Amino acid sequence: MAEQRDNEGIVLTEAQLRSRRHRSIAIALALGVLVLLFFAVTMVKGPTVLHRPV
Repeated sequence: MAEQRDNEGIVLTEAQLRSRRHRSIAIALALGVLVLLFFAVTMVKGPTVLHRPV
């Protein structure tokens, strides 16, 4: 019959978990800054951005 195995996968250390968390926070902040930059550029260009001839 099929033998049951304990499949724990990869177990990370505390240092690796902290590193992953810091990396995730850095990526989130970079994405937030990029969104704000695009928003600011759109606002500076004004509402004419939406009224272009097709």
